[in-house]
Amino acid sequence: MSPRSAKAASRDAVYHPVFARFYARQSVAAERVIATYRRELLAGLSGRVIEVGAGNGLNFAHYPGAVSEVVAIEPERILRQLAASAAVRADVPVDVVPGAAEALPVKSEAFDGAVASLVLCSVRDVPRALAELRRVLRPGGELRFFEHGVAPGSGMATAQRALDRTVWPLLFGGCHVARDTLGALRAAGFELGPYRRLLVPAKGPRLPSSYCVLGTARRPEND
Repeated sequence: MSPRSAKAASRDAVYHPVFARFYARQSVAAERVIATYRRELLAGLSGRVIEVGAGNGLNFAHYPGAVSEVVAIEPERILRQLAASAAVRADVPVDVVPGAAEALPVKSEAFDGAVASLVLCSVRDVPRALAELRRVLRPGGELRFFEHGVAPGSGMATAQRALDRTVWPLLFGGCHVARDTLGALRAAGFELGPYRRLLVPAKGPRLPSSYCVLGTARRPEND
């Protein structure tokens, strides 16, 4: 790595160049399956929205016209560059900025909605990231989430925890497959709204990352 590249990498909260390139290719290939969940995730949003861990920006094409602005946070430099290109093609204004979920570079209570899409698996500190999302949402603001996590059966869950302790985070850019999204949201003080569990892909062999949940939560009105 050149001195210039090393200096740039040191400014990034996350630096996984090999995984970033793999993720960018894999996510585009999987879009024929995932796109329908992205549309469901984002339907009905309006006003100012913050998206945490925007990746290569595949959500941007699915934001409804009632959204006045999306502030998209992405810590990984290569993915952030791809997201910036996707933002140019979006039908709503999207501003892609660097930053980490655990320290969002925005004002408190500045957003009507927030989006966490396949990102809570890889943040370093889930409680802190969720506390930040609660901080930047206005009281009554809605968090949309689409995440994979711990399986309901003990057999797969045991395997997931073993993978999290060993090779999975190393191979997949810090991803963990045994996190409990719903439990973490409750512990962070969010009020859970409708949600549903699903398998991705719906057919075929079950992977450690197949066990997903898609739904909504709110910052309490009296917060």
